Amino acid sequence: MTGKSAPPTSSRQQPPGLTRVLVVDDSAVMRRFMTTLLEQEPGMEVATAADPLIAMRRIERTRPDVILLDLEMPRMDGLTFLRRIMRHQPIPVVVCSSHAGRGTDTAFQALEEGAVEVLAKPKVGITEFLHESALMLIDTLRAASQARVTKRESPRLAPTQPLTADAVLPSRHGFPSQRSAAGTLIAIGASTGGPDALSELLAALPAQTPPGIIVQHMPKAFTGAFANRLDEICRVEVKEARHGELLQEGRFLVAPGDRHIAVRRQGLHYRIELIDGPLVCRHRPSVDVLFRSVAQAAGSNAVGVILTGMGNDGAAGLLEMRQAGAATLVQNEATSVVFGMAKEACASGAVDLHVPLRELARVTLAQVAAKASTTGEGR
Repeated sequence: MTGKSAPPTSSRQQPPGLTRVLVVDDSAVMRRFMTTLLEQEPGMEVATAADPLIAMRRIERTRPDVILLDLEMPRMDGLTFLRRIMRHQPIPVVVCSSHAGRGTDTAFQALEEGAVEVLAKPKVGITEFLHESALMLIDTLRAASQARVTKRESPRLAPTQPLTADAVLPSRHGFPSQRSAAGTLIAIGASTGGPDALSELLAALPAQTPPGIIVQHMPKAFTGAFANRLDEICRVEVKEARHGELLQEGRFLVAPGDRHIAVRRQGLHYRIELIDGPLVCRHRPSVDVLFRSVAQAAGSNAVGVILTGMGNDGAAGLLEMRQAGAATLVQNEATSVVFGMAKEACASGAVDLHVPLRELARVTLAQVAAKASTTGEGR
């Protein structure tokens, strides 16, 4: 034995004819099924990841020849992951999703973002898929693994610009005075890495916390279950928002994954409005829409928080909140999975404080107490 360390896994020689497949799917059943199916095929090696963040770590260790990608996942959606892969380290990707049948808008968008092929997940069950589509899937993966893919252009070079909150909620001059405000609100926006950050933040809040509204970029199939999971671990109540619902102390409402959420003031109460509309900052729900509505409804009686996330959604809205007199916080770079949204908010001049995740609950409550003492709230 020489004592020399073995070469890293990613540098080992690949046997001739071997195709390395990385299956990225949040369904444990689908991951097991795909592993069983593909490893029966000679020359195929399969690794799996339950979400894109895990997948990125797998790719750093061993680069796959092809990725089989689902689109609806909780911590980062598949299209965002696809976009990131194709702009930083291009790898052939085959999309397999129940929402991406041929000819659908989702399929077109996936191909536009660089996917080699798009396959629809079966609606009739895994057994039928085994009999009817296994050979097509295997042939598609082998062919895709040989495809030459190149880096995609940055979205900033795209000919169309993303819509602002103006497309959903018109801006207006002037904000509520402290006397006319109906109480203190907490508004939170998050994207990539947000579910874990929200779990830590909300679990540290006491049951008597003022009402809160959350926009987490997440597919609509997951927001209800995500809210229920938070509710199980938190002293505050957490639920998916409903149109017309009143905000109440000790309750946090999560925006549904396919609707914009806004806050309206009615006398001494705040009420939720769910709005259909176009994507704002490439998202629905949009943090910018929520933050603008809070600036208009609560003025200085609010605390705005941006957590970890990719992109710039929330930066313009947080600036409007600050201009209305609200306290504005962001999760600091050191504790963020992606310091994107918060970085853009900082660049716009929207941020009062950068706070480590473990301190966010305490600092948020301190800002709430400061607002309450200013307005004479008896909290």
